[in-house]
Amino acid sequence: MQDRLRSDSGRLHHAGLTTLIFSLLGGLILLFVVAPLLGMVLHCPAEDLAKAAADPAVTESIWLTLWTSMAATMIFAVSAVPLSYLLARKQFPLKGIVTGIIDLPVVIPHSAAGIALLGLISRGSLLGDLSDNLGFHFIGGPAGIMLAMAYVSLPFLINAARDGFSAVPERLEKAALNLGASPARVFFTISMPLAWRSILSGMILMFARGMSEFGAVVIVTYHPMITPVLIYERFGAFGLRYARPVSVIFVAVSLAVFVFLRFLGRKSVNAQSQ
Repeated sequence: MQDRLRSDSGRLHHAGLTTLIFSLLGGLILLFVVAPLLGMVLHCPAEDLAKAAADPAVTESIWLTLWTSMAATMIFAVSAVPLSYLLARKQFPLKGIVTGIIDLPVVIPHSAAGIALLGLISRGSLLGDLSDNLGFHFIGGPAGIMLAMAYVSLPFLINAARDGFSAVPERLEKAALNLGASPARVFFTISMPLAWRSILSGMILMFARGMSEFGAVVIVTYHPMITPVLIYERFGAFGLRYARPVSVIFVAVSLAVFVFLRFLGRKSVNAQSQ
């Protein structure tokens, strides 16, 4: 009996020690993430923040960043979500290659992605000529910004939605098909509602990643400036003091929007589950 108690005590001791070590290691990671942001905020005078907040160039760039990223997410989700379903449910030739292609934007340098997009949408190209005929331009306009944002952030939505569809029990879909439901009805009434949490999470990640994009956007569309490009421009032209307040404001806005979207997503999922 005493040997068993000593053994249990030893296991508890080792478990507590392991938890302590993991907590310390995790705390280092959290400190690594938070410390630079906290230092940036503490070293930014209030008057500089006030000037940046009242600067029309700053507010316009933040608004442009927000709505172009949201628009890119909503537009490309129309095609990305069905593709995710196919990847989760269907077996087809070269499926592994397709999955690898989807992850390519995460691997390649985003400046290289911007150069690749530039060749696709510049004048003389198919998309460039089509946009000219329709009366708008990708290069130097919001459409180019959305294209660059979507290119680098789509993998987050596709992979999250694919995992969500994979977690849906396939027997539910087969049962609905056997009862006479069409594949489209099964998709919209069973598959999507059950995978909605993952889809929504992927859309939020895509939106957030699009907001922070710089490399591809700066090559495709330098003007009008989204906020990451504006921060870079002010740092290069005027130095750290002029770039830091814009960075602080943009980080605060990004965090507020991200937390708000997470709250809405959680509320929507909880409402569906009730």
